[in-house]
Amino acid sequence: MPPVTSGSHAPVTARQIEISVKGKRFMVPAWEIQGKNIVVKGRFVRVAEIDAEEWLETELENPEECIRQFRDRRRSGAPRADILNFAQKLPSTVAKYAYPSEMDSIAAVQITTFDEWWEGLPQESRKNVRKSQKRGVVVMVKELDDDLIKDIIDVNNDSPLRQGRTFDHYGKNFDQVKKDQSSFPGRSDFICAYLGEELIGFIKLVYSGKVAAILQILPKASHADKKVANALIAKAVEVCESKGMSHFVYGQYNYKNKGDSSLRQFKVRNGFNEILVPRFYVPLTLWGRFCQQMNLHRGLRGALPPRILALLVNARARWYKFTLRRCSSTPEQSNRNRQMERSIPPAGSNIPDPRMSSPD
Repeated sequence: MPPVTSGSHAPVTARQIEISVKGKRFMVPAWEIQGKNIVVKGRFVRVAEIDAEEWLETELENPEECIRQFRDRRRSGAPRADILNFAQKLPSTVAKYAYPSEMDSIAAVQITTFDEWWEGLPQESRKNVRKSQKRGVVVMVKELDDDLIKDIIDVNNDSPLRQGRTFDHYGKNFDQVKKDQSSFPGRSDFICAYLGEELIGFIKLVYSGKVAAILQILPKASHADKKVANALIAKAVEVCESKGMSHFVYGQYNYKNKGDSSLRQFKVRNGFNEILVPRFYVPLTLWGRFCQQMNLHRGLRGALPPRILALLVNARARWYKFTLRRCSSTPEQSNRNRQMERSIPPAGSNIPDPRMSSPD
């Protein structure tokens, strides 16, 4: 579809882009506005979002123009959407606009010096870093190459479950992992923990201006006694200081209404604090206004009470463990039978199994 213009409106360019959702890749329509790809998600409430917003170097600089293009979609060529969702970026924490907004809960270390961060840690966390060193773990910054990709595949396949759910990157092949890890070239680092020649954990760190954020942190569960994650975080803070970063971000501090979790406790023990950043939900239609006022724009997870959500999360974790044990106890089929099942995609394939229901 060629760009469409209307009066003083800037061109809106429609194209197909590849996005990653839960470790799988899909082609979706996107509209380029102000140099950013806007995608529309949802069926009940159609929400326009900036693709990979968290990892971009700049925020939406002229939201009013973007809003006008969506509201005037018939002339501008923009897709139908009920709500426009966008956020400010650190270090900006004061709302710049009067649109309806909520506060994103960001887990971040404000970088001053490594020594100041270290002295602010609880004694247990400092012990864990020292324990990692005493047990032979060496942490270094590496460039992405074929050897590192092979090592990352080994880390991915260390366990099919992570944090109580199936791990999206388990079983991926070389090309898939290379594509995953090649994002944001020129402004990312791989912080790698080795035990001898074995990679036992890594962090992919992405830089956006003066902010460094963890795109992925993955220690091997089989080396949990080495306190790999603690050692990786310590090295990442050191790297952030050397590069003059103002903030080191590790996802969210509070995940909507999920409440407390072991992940949040880990972040707290490693010096991450909550920083609130404005996120805007701008109604573009009457239906969007109604859904925004009723908090329906958050989806089912955002609408459920924390206690109910915790019960569902625990039930899901138990179910995954049960199915994993059941699969591991199933006798292996003969080679002849396996070869006949050619319609079933291999582990890590993005081709859906026809016997399984479509993802939500």
